[in-house]
This record gives sequence, structure tokens and C-alpha cells, in this order.
Amino acid sequence: MRLTWQKAGIALAAGLGLWAITGGRAFAQEGPSTAELAVAMDTFFLFICAALVFFMQAGFAMLTAGLTRSKNTANILFKNLMDFVMCSIAFWAIGWGIAYGTSAGGFIGTDQFFLPAVTEEGSVPVLASWFFQVVFAGTAATIVAGAMAERTKFTAYLVYSFIISLFIYPVVVHWVWSGAGWLNHYAGNTEGNWGFTDFAGSTVVHSVGGWASLMGALILGPRLGKYGPDGKPRTIPGHNMSLAALGVFILWLGWFGFNPGSQLAIASQGDADAVAMVAVTTNLAAAAGALGALFTAWLRYGKPDLGQTLNGVLAGLVAITAGCAYVSPLSAIIIGFIGGPIVVLGAELLDRMKIDDPVGAVPVHLMAGIWGTLAVGLFASIPGNTGTTGLFFGGGATLLISQFVGVVAVGVWTAALAGAMFLAIKATIGLRVSKEEEEAGLDIGEHGAVAYPDLASTGVRAAGTAD
Repeated sequence: MRLTWQKAGIALAAGLGLWAITGGRAFAQEGPSTAELAVAMDTFFLFICAALVFFMQAGFAMLTAGLTRSKNTANILFKNLMDFVMCSIAFWAIGWGIAYGTSAGGFIGTDQFFLPAVTEEGSVPVLASWFFQVVFAGTAATIVAGAMAERTKFTAYLVYSFIISLFIYPVVVHWVWSGAGWLNHYAGNTEGNWGFTDFAGSTVVHSVGGWASLMGALILGPRLGKYGPDGKPRTIPGHNMSLAALGVFILWLGWFGFNPGSQLAIASQGDADAVAMVAVTTNLAAAAGALGALFTAWLRYGKPDLGQTLNGVLAGLVAITAGCAYVSPLSAIIIGFIGGPIVVLGAELLDRMKIDDPVGAVPVHLMAGIWGTLAVGLFASIPGNTGTTGLFFGGGATLLISQFVGVVAVGVWTAALAGAMFLAIKATIGLRVSKEEEEAGLDIGEHGAVAYPDLASTGVRAAGTAD
């Protein structure tokens, strides 16, 4: 016992001596600098937001599966899985370089292909930026699945998901977000560029997906039985509104990564203030969009409609995405609310044109995306990277004209390229399944499996089983 106390005393004396020599400092090395902590915080912020946006893939899968028939559920889920698979490879190999490589005349990037590990002291790692951007590319690709659901070949879906992520979408990103594009080069003014403003992608992401959806649905044609001999549309109800509602809740959650994450930083007070504003305007627009769609459908159809209200939420979210950092909360409510009627009336317009869009992807992503982009030119009260405010806040028509130019340019580019792509697929490997496969359901026709084996005929395996 006495020896133990002696050892304890020696250890204590040694510890006190070392403490005195080192001036009380810990033995560990000095911690990271303030600048390094800021980089770490911004990088972590991007990863968290990217994870939220990635989770939106599940939201799109649930929404599309719920709004379509049960005989196509496994096919829907498979396609939503594979579009991100194809996107990840395409955007790493080529897409990133086209989007963010050294600019050729403000039109297209020319390097950074097959992106390696690139680091620069004092900056967020390039691979972290790639990870954040690839989930946006995946969103643009997956939008198309809904408009072309229940009749598209699986192989065709793989091809066009790859091409959209490889080339069509990245070119638009370069025009707007690269810092060297002809639509906006982030110089703080409009000198030498149009000053087109799209904070998080009403046009860059959603309208690109919407234009591709429109061209795909046009070239593919409507589902069997969608329009009667008199040309009037017939309702083909989805099989599970619970899945559809869950999908919208997931998407709403994911949008808090989509829009606030587009600030790309959070370490400074200014960034934190901007992120908070974007989160609030995003949420208010979603709520207002739901009300706009609810009231419009109620007035037109005599009863409140859940499906239209769910799409109203998404229309509000899409509409605010371009201007969420530049408009006030009140303006966000107005922008989102107008998105609600757009999605209801837009679906009716498509039916009059005999364009079959099973989930309303074109009204939600294209029509609401166009509205939200133009709305920046009206409601922007906070000068963005162009230093310009909107028409209603003393900025004149300059920004509104820029927004119009951007909408038209992206529309022409995407519609032309997507249309050519779908026509080429149709002429080669084929775009549409056979009549027999469509009638039986794509689960059986394309995969020989079903999502709900208890409801299927005997002899059909469940999806995910070997036999």
C-alpha cells in the first residue's frame, strides 16, 4: 500500500513538472485554423444537403409508383434506381467536365473529364462539389420517368438516362452555373452576359427534366385506353395514394437540401442568413402551392382532390427554386400559390392535346419551372449575382428579359436534343413495349416479376427473388 502511494506521488510530481514546462498546454498538436474549420463546415454542409437531395430519388420512386398501376410497380422502382446509377457514371466521366470544365466560348466545358481526386488548399474539395452536383443531375434525369411511365422499354430508359446526364443537362449547367457561361458568368453585373438568374434550378434542373418529359411523352404516345374513340380522356387511377403522399413528403424534405444547399457554404454569417432565408421561402412556397392547387381543383371539380394538392406542393417547390434566395417570404407565397393553378390547368391542357403524362411531371416541372424562373424577373427584391432586382422592386425589365431569354434558350436546346434522342432510340432499339406487354404490365413483360405477388397469377415470381 505504501509503495502504491509512492508511485502515485511520483506520477503526480512528473505530471505537474511537464505541465509547468509546457505552460499548461495539452500534449496534442494544435487544432485546425479558423479557415480550415470553415472549409470543413462548408464541406460537411454540402454532404448533408447532397444526402437530402439523393433521398429525393426515393420520393420520386414512391410518388410515381403510387400514381400508376400496381402491375407496373417493380418496373417503376427499377427505373428510378437505374437512372441514378447511369447518372453517377455518366456525370463523373463526362458530365462534370462539360458542366464545369474550362469554357469554350461560354457554351461547353472542355476538361476535368473522368474526374480524379482534386484538392486545393482553402477550398471545398472538388469531389465534394461533384457529389453535390451529381444528385442534381440525377433529379433532372428521374423527372422523365413519370411522364413516360407504364409503356417505356427498360433498355430505352437506361439509354436516355445516360445521355441526359452525360450531355444534355451538363451543357445547360455550364451556361448558367459554371461561372463562365453565356447566360451568367457571375461577375456581379450583366456586362458580357445575360445575367440569367436561377439559384437552385427551376430551369436548369426542373425545366430540363420537364422539356425532356414533354418530348418523350409526345414521341412515345399515350397509354392504351387513355383516350376514348371520342378523344376524351379517361381516368387511369394510381394504385396507392399512400405511396404517392409519402413520396411528396420525402420530396418536400429533400428540397431543404436542394435549395438551401445551393448556397454552397454556411460557415459565415452571411451564408447562414442566406440559408435561413432560402429554407423559409422554400417552405412557404410549398404550402402556398398546395393551397393554390386545392382551391383550383375544388372549384373546378366540386371536391378537394388529394392528387392535385400533392402536385401543388411540388409545383410550389419547383416555382420557388429559381428565386428562393432573392425574394421575400411574402413574394414566395405569391409565387408558390400561382404554381398551384398552373399544375391543375396544365394537366387539363395536356389532356386536350392528348399528351399522356401519368403523374403530372410536365405541369409540375416544366410549366411551374418556367413560371418560377420568370417570377424572379418580377419579384426579386434582393440583388443576386447580377446586381439586378425585379420589375416590381424597381429594377425595370432587365432581369425579366434575361429570364425570358434563358427560358427560351434552355427550352430550345433541351427539346431539340431530347426529341432527337427519343426519335433515335425509337428507330433503333425501340422506345415502347409491345401492346401485349403493356396490357399485362411491365413488371411481367420487362422483368418476369411483380411487386405484389399475392395479387398476381400463379407462376409469377416476386421481384427480388431468384425463382
